[in-house]
Amino acid sequence: MTFKSFNPPQRILMGPGPSDVSARVLSALARPTIGHLDPLFISMMDEVKTLLQYAFQTKNEFTIALSAPGSAGMEACFVNLVEAGDKVIVCRNGVFGDRMIQNVTRIGAEAVVVDSPWGRAVETHKVKAALHDHPDAKFLAFVHAETSTGALSDAKALCKMAQEHDCLTIVDAVTSLGGVELKVDEWGIDAIYSGTQKCMSCVPGISPLSFSPKAVAVVQNRKTQIQSWFLDQTLVMGYWSGEGKRSYHHTAPVNSLYALHEALVMLHDEGLENSWARHKEQHEVLAKGLKELGIEFIVPEEERLPQLNAIYIPDGADDAKIRDYLLEHYNLEIGAGLGAFAGKAWRIGLMGHAAKSENVALCLSALKDALHQ
Repeated sequence: MTFKSFNPPQRILMGPGPSDVSARVLSALARPTIGHLDPLFISMMDEVKTLLQYAFQTKNEFTIALSAPGSAGMEACFVNLVEAGDKVIVCRNGVFGDRMIQNVTRIGAEAVVVDSPWGRAVETHKVKAALHDHPDAKFLAFVHAETSTGALSDAKALCKMAQEHDCLTIVDAVTSLGGVELKVDEWGIDAIYSGTQKCMSCVPGISPLSFSPKAVAVVQNRKTQIQSWFLDQTLVMGYWSGEGKRSYHHTAPVNSLYALHEALVMLHDEGLENSWARHKEQHEVLAKGLKELGIEFIVPEEERLPQLNAIYIPDGADDAKIRDYLLEHYNLEIGAGLGAFAGKAWRIGLMGHAAKSENVALCLSALKDALHQ
């Protein structure tokens, strides 16, 4: 067999992730690799930390970029905070809430499941009842922006309820960070994780993570050893924090962190609130165009996630054929339905670099053509 270099086409990524990566971020990837303990690299890591604190709107000292994708960020939160026998209230309104439950049960903890309908925000009255009925619960876990359905939950209200019942919160912000309002300190979020491949418009493979002082105290005062060596954040703290020499834990993804640094610089230059507004504005244009095509949203308008638009597949349209047509004729990728919506829905992403007028216009025009064909 003979092999050649892989040269992918230039796609327009408007699915549930990864999102389009800007030329600036791709260029950062190609810069010379230096050692992960090089003083210059450590200095850049400190800037990444500061920029992530800005993106999360937090002053948490433990704010890092985990060297693994968002799913590992999720697991890092659970295996560090939750111990066998703990009771965790978990909100499930889509695929990723279900993955939280699996993390809890694998640890040997008890999951109290609060189910809300797919395509809807987490129902706060059900959470309030669960907190009342389970006063011994230590954690409340929920997905802020459910990627499988396009529903946005009221993180501020959920965190307030948790605080009133002395519960720590574990929050999935994989699709929300950078795209919608998210204020870790103001809302009182204790542990939060995200991904770089969504509204950060960075390459996949890194998970921004932030623990409040309360969460750090829980980790440091565990009764049992953390199950995962690699995800044990007590071992990572010495690499991401402290003055002078940093302790070695693993070889960091040097060039990927260059890319994240560049993506965060771009977010900072645009301004966080401006980024939130841009995603909302492009969503509204897309929603208007979809309505004109007779395509309906799954999520009610007041619970809708601007950067992940879940829509019903029109009657008579072939799911796979439409998506294949868009890819073949327009180099445009949209996402299929997930879980309960498989074969019934499409997911159109307006995340980060992809949330711009020309992409929305192309998507609407291409969908119109595909449906006609």
